[in-house]
Amino acid sequence: MITSAVAILLLIFGISFSIMWFVNKNNDTAQTKRTEETKQSSTEVAEESQTAQSNQDTSLKGQEKKIKDLIASMSLEEKVGQLFLARVPIEAQQESIQEYHLGGYLLFGRDIETATPDSLKEKISSYQKVSKIPLFIASDEEGGTVSRLGGGNGLVSEPFKSPMEIYQEAGLTGIRSDIQKKSEVLRSYGIHGGLFPDADVATDPEAFIYDRTLGLDAEKTSEYVKTSVEELKKQRIASTLKHFPGYGDNRDSHVEIVYDTRDLETLRSNDFLPFKAGITAGTDSIMVSHNIVTSIDDTMPASISQPVHDLLRNELGFQGVIMTDDMDMAGLADFISQEEAGLAALKAGNDLILSSSFQEQIPYVLQGIEQGTYSEEALNQSVYRVLKMKSDLGLLKE
Repeated sequence: MITSAVAILLLIFGISFSIMWFVNKNNDTAQTKRTEETKQSSTEVAEESQTAQSNQDTSLKGQEKKIKDLIASMSLEEKVGQLFLARVPIEAQQESIQEYHLGGYLLFGRDIETATPDSLKEKISSYQKVSKIPLFIASDEEGGTVSRLGGGNGLVSEPFKSPMEIYQEAGLTGIRSDIQKKSEVLRSYGIHGGLFPDADVATDPEAFIYDRTLGLDAEKTSEYVKTSVEELKKQRIASTLKHFPGYGDNRDSHVEIVYDTRDLETLRSNDFLPFKAGITAGTDSIMVSHNIVTSIDDTMPASISQPVHDLLRNELGFQGVIMTDDMDMAGLADFISQEEAGLAALKAGNDLILSSSFQEQIPYVLQGIEQGTYSEEALNQSVYRVLKMKSDLGLLKE
């Protein structure tokens, strides 16, 4: 009886062990299969990522070669012309494009106030038809108090709201939606940049720039700038951060020379933050103010200050297009003659001059190159940046 019981127990134990071994073996096999599938999936993802990166690298190399080949084919006059985003002249608009080889036209109120949707499209198209290299067409379209299209004859279905108003109503979701609608309008007319977002941090409601900002701190402003740049990039509309090194609560440089006496650490810990956010997000361009920022350069307006531009390039790492604010503003015009201002801005490190006096400034720049005060190497670097921005926007066709 005991032997039979032991035999039965041994039989049961054997069967249980066999079942456990079989289950464990199946589990091990399944785990091994899952591991192999995971490895295969990871390998496929890695290979796809490497392929995408390789394709991107090839595309960038192709773009770089195309731009360099174009630069090599250009005359000195054509290169210099590319560095001017000119205010549309009252007369000889097409002739000026051809004579001065302008890089772009900036639309102001007088160019739009009598325009209809059809006439504005025709006007911009007529500019492009006479330009050897496609023009970069821009219009100030921050929204609120700064919107050229809002002053036309039915050019927009309703005026663009200010970022402050949109943010208060709908936060960053509203900002994205507004940029999508605005971009569609700009594209419909052949406009490639709206010279926004405003990256200034201003918290004093009495400050000149306040209504054009969010009116909030650097952190919230940085989030707004990041969102705006990302959405503009999706829409293939140029983004322009302004007004570096940060306007703050200062006075109006449209009407006077402005001195900003804040220390550099204050700027670094506050005003630079939205610009850094925009640079990380891939902004196309940054506009430099005419304010004299004494902690960086106490002798020159920022727009013609090499230390300001060196800081933007070297400390903040920006490699895109740096442009001046409007050269006609008193903050610069009361400091230096218009004839000299264009060359001074290029020597300081700008790539694009917002100019109403290009007829005087371009010959002065050419003279500066001939005399060796502005190198052709620096010229070519700026032309490359301008043409790359145009290429990124889809303006340079095969």
